[in-house]
Amino acid sequence: MSAIAVARPGQRAQRCRVAPSALALLESARHGLAAAEDERAASARYVAAHLAALRAAAAVVAARAEPPAGRRKRPQSVWELLPKVEPALREWSVFFAAGAAKRAAAEAGLPRAVSPHEADELLRDAGIFVSLAEGALGVPAQQPLLPLQPAG
Repeated sequence: MSAIAVARPGQRAQRCRVAPSALALLESARHGLAAAEDERAASARYVAAHLAALRAAAAVVAARAEPPAGRRKRPQSVWELLPKVEPALREWSVFFAAGAAKRAAAEAGLPRAVSPHEADELLRDAGIFVSLAEGALGVPAQQPLLPLQPAG
């Protein structure tokens, strides 16, 4: 586990313990958001943003889920598991689960699966969600990664 110092305004920093695997998923989510911002094609932007949200949700589930006891149940998606481990993110879970079919259509290359407006809105929403996932784990929210500007 990695310890991270977290301070809210007016409070002393507290150390939070978050598994390195969860931190890696959050970092991957942030990189995914940056990649989505760089995508010109609406379908690629939508897919990258949705996957970034999926990684952030997986980080919360990985950090909070209890090992299953007894007999295994049917496999569940991260969107089904997320509200069980972090009820405050239930509406986000429903929202992103509803977008999974659209993401699959965009990944399959179906024409007009996603409009530029839909992709831009999902990218914005995914950014908000990643920040909320970081907050749920007590990890300081990161600013979105900015692409490197060529030296000029």
